[in-house]
Amino acid sequence: MKKNLIVFGTRPEAIKMAPLVKEFQKHKDVFDTKVCITAQHREMLDQVLSFFEITPDFDLDLMKPNQNLYTLTSDIITGLKDVLENFNPDYVYVHGDTTTTMASSIAAFYSGAQVCHVEAGLRTFNMKSPFPEEMNRCVTGVVSNIHFSPTKTSKQNLINENKHSDSIIITGNTVIDALQFSVEKVNSLGYEDNEIEEIKKNLEIKKKLILVTGHRRENHGQGFINICEALKQIAKNNPDTQIIYPVHLNPNVQKPVYELLSEVKNIQLISPLSYPAFVWLMNQSYLIITDSGGVQEEAPSLGKPVLVMRDTTERPEAVDAGTVILVGTNKEKIVLEAEKLLQDTTSYENMSRLHNPYGDGKACERIVEYISKN
Repeated sequence: MKKNLIVFGTRPEAIKMAPLVKEFQKHKDVFDTKVCITAQHREMLDQVLSFFEITPDFDLDLMKPNQNLYTLTSDIITGLKDVLENFNPDYVYVHGDTTTTMASSIAAFYSGAQVCHVEAGLRTFNMKSPFPEEMNRCVTGVVSNIHFSPTKTSKQNLINENKHSDSIIITGNTVIDALQFSVEKVNSLGYEDNEIEEIKKNLEIKKKLILVTGHRRENHGQGFINICEALKQIAKNNPDTQIIYPVHLNPNVQKPVYELLSEVKNIQLISPLSYPAFVWLMNQSYLIITDSGGVQEEAPSLGKPVLVMRDTTERPEAVDAGTVILVGTNKEKIVLEAEKLLQDTTSYENMSRLHNPYGDGKACERIVEYISKN
């Protein structure tokens, strides 16, 4: 029997790894699969685990006040040592580009396990954008034995870095697997969610809904001021729209957002949402403005155009496909592109109907099938 250890620590990782955990659990005669969480994000992580009905086998519970990248990295590596030595997995699965991903891949490499990188090969080719994610995924790529890439572009990035093509498997992105599961669950008869019910009370049905998220470090400071000024202008120019902004808990985000937007009538600032509530709200939206990586992949599956508030993206497939538009933190560009989609029905419909380049919801099946045969 092959022994798997699936490691993650943040909410985005949990969302994208949850369907892989569920898929491996369907094959208990072949795999002994255990889950280890670092709890790099505690509360948000626990919400996702509850929604997907996953109970971790190991919980390092590393979240601390005033945590920094130095202490988090070292705590993850040393915290995983006992888990790796006691369970002795054949394969360790990490996801994407977080500090948990990078540190766990190093620890797994030290242990002698096969390191499997899910969502491998994404690159901006700029170590400072996004920071520290670009470094994290590059380091993880160096120590990984098996690379599960979401697209042809990400596979080619790895080949260009001299990774052997036989070690790179194109699967699609597991976030589409998670999204399909989540939409079905949230929309099922009998599903109840107090958070969703609360949002419904405040929605103005006749208004076009714009969903906004933002958290990237590189946008802190003037970037977020520009973003807020743009949102204020969009709200003023389009009173028939309602902007809902779940505000990230980081003080560098909260300060400019609440100072500049709290008095704007058709902008609603709310606390961060649970994953099911966010999926439900995405599905209700007309347009999404974000600096998130995952949303760039999810929203096109729901037919939602996305304006990406970043100057670079490790997901160029969406830009090439036309499902997202890069607007950076340029106030004029954000306003211009939003106005175009709000006012020009043809442009909106063309963008919303484009094919999602990130997969068909069967990425996890492909991963399990590959590991079963190797």
